[in-house]
Parts: sequence; structure tokens; C-alpha cells
Amino acid sequence: MRRIFAFALVAACHSAAAPDVTQDTPAPAPSASAPAAPFVPQKVTTEDRAMGTHLSFAAYTNPRVDEAGVRRAFADAITEIRRVEALMTTWHPSDLTRVNDAAGKAAVVVSPETFHLIEESIHTSEISKGDFDITFESLHGLWKFDQDLDPHPPTEAEVKAKLPLLDYHHVKLDAVAHSVYLDEAGVRISLGGIAKGYAVDRATAVLDKAGITSFFVQAGGDLFTRGHKPNGEGWQAGIRDPRGPAGQYFALLPVSDHAFSTAGDYERSYIVDGKRYHHIIDPHTGFPATASRSVTIYAPTALLADEIDDCVFILGPKDGLDLVESIDGVGAVIVDAKNNLWVSKRLKGKLIVTGVPTDGI
Repeated sequence: MRRIFAFALVAACHSAAAPDVTQDTPAPAPSASAPAAPFVPQKVTTEDRAMGTHLSFAAYTNPRVDEAGVRRAFADAITEIRRVEALMTTWHPSDLTRVNDAAGKAAVVVSPETFHLIEESIHTSEISKGDFDITFESLHGLWKFDQDLDPHPPTEAEVKAKLPLLDYHHVKLDAVAHSVYLDEAGVRISLGGIAKGYAVDRATAVLDKAGITSFFVQAGGDLFTRGHKPNGEGWQAGIRDPRGPAGQYFALLPVSDHAFSTAGDYERSYIVDGKRYHHIIDPHTGFPATASRSVTIYAPTALLADEIDDCVFILGPKDGLDLVESIDGVGAVIVDAKNNLWVSKRLKGKLIVTGVPTDGI
């Protein structure tokens, strides 16, 4: 699957109004105007949930946007994320459910946004030779890692029976009509590997428009940062230890005006008979990919980072890094299946390694 802020200190001067005087009362000597206290940026944060994941926002006020303005922008950004979710979910009626319901029957006209993301997904499938494939949803009901988590993997026979449905070539697009046709009954698509990144980009655009110049937006493993902190420092993102406890990181990566996305086998997973099963499915086999434990992608947009991380996860470190190096502005940090650490050329000298990833199943 494919694809931090110096603030000027403002001193406002207030003119002192001359007092009323009477004929018998001499006017006092004029006093010099006193400058106002310099502006001090304030950090504002909020959290929420959408798209089945945790949302986190942080931003600093500036001379043009106060705390109330930041909070309004946060609320608008969350509304935008939920709008994207409603458009592209497979859990409630949406563009995607209409397309899936019409598989093998008819083309379905979808919104320009949905069409764009499906088109982008197909492009990623092409450059990754099918390792990113939105038709993984055709295995729906066999693998259960979401709200329907069920630690019982399907049999090889059950997967093999549906494997022919996992092929992005089943997705037929009409760019003029903005329609999508799945050419065989039973084929289903999901934008679960790309939609959160797009939603983070849309939320970023809302905060940019509001005039906020120092912030981050995070939806699960997808993150975008803007500008620098008021003290001039950049934002840093932690890369989680895939076998360590939640909140434990083995590296830090400076992220300024860039996106950061991590795909790991530890979030939506279970272990049966000493083997880990997780939600990142290799479309060539129909089973969870086995070449990596985690992949972190650094990219210009959250959409690009989100679509590339799963892709590289499935490809594994060697072929995955080849793909990463072929895309402008993209870097990667990979913990492979044997717990080895791989870092792409663009991130060497930037990545701050603070420990060794924990080993384990």
C-alpha cells in the first residue's frame, strides 16, 4: 500500500488622552506613552476521535489568532475530518458502500474527492506492482481487526477462495463521469490505507486558512506539522518501538512542514500459537505481510506518507527503500521482521536514534 516558528514580539503603543481641565486648574505635564507588554504565544491543545482513531491537535497563538480563534479552528478541522470520514467510510452508507454494493452490476458516480483518492490509490498500486491495493476489502469478514476484532484467523482455503478478487485491475474508472465500476461481484474496495492521510491534509488546510502558523495535526499514526515552535525549535515526532510498551520510542525525527506516517503490526493485531496476525494484508497472498514490524514515512503531504507506508511495509526493506528513494521528498525508517533498523538516504543525519527496538513476536 502507497504512496515547526519564530514569532515577532509586538509592542503596541497606546496614546494617553489629555485630561479635561478648568481655567483654575493647570494642566499636568504630558507623560510619555508606556509600551504594552510584548506578545507571548500560548500553546493550545485538544483531542477527539474520528475515523476509528485518536485525534490530537496542538498550536500556538500568534498576534492575529488568539486562543478562542485557535479553538474555533480546531473545531472546524475536526468537522472537516468527519466530513471526509462520512464520504469514504465502509462502516456506514457512503460513496464506497454504494460502489461496493454495485459490484458486477453498474458503475457508480462518486464525489470528486472520492474519485481522486481512488485514482491516486490505483496509481500507487501501479508503481508498487500491486503491493498497495484497495481491493483488500474483498477479504471482509475473514480478517477481523477493527470494531469486530476476532482472534481467529481464516483458513488457507477460505483466503484462497477470495484471492482472485484482490486485484486493483477490477477497479474501472471513468474520469469524465467520475464513476467507479467494480467488474466482478464480490469485489470490494476500502480507502483505509489512504483516507486518514487525506483527512490530515484537509485539517491542515483549515488551520492554515485560519492564520495559524505553528501547529500539528495527528490522526492515529498520521501526522503533519507546520512551522516552528515560538522558541525557534522544530517539532519532533517519536517513532514507536514496535515490540515495546505503548508510548516507548526508539527514535525521534524532526518534522517541519512535513508529514510523518507509521504503519505497524502492533496496533490492530492478535497472536495465535506464537504467530502475530495484523491488519496490513499482502494482496498477493491474502495474509498479513511478514517482511516488516513497522515503517515510518516522511513525506511532503500526509496523503503521500499514508499511502506509501503500507506499501513499503509489504515490500520489505530492500524493495521498499528502492521505492522510497524514487519519490521526491520521501524518506523512511524501517524495523524489519528480524528487528533490524533501516534508514533511507534522505533521513540519514536527521534521525535521532535513542535506543534499540525491543525484540519479540
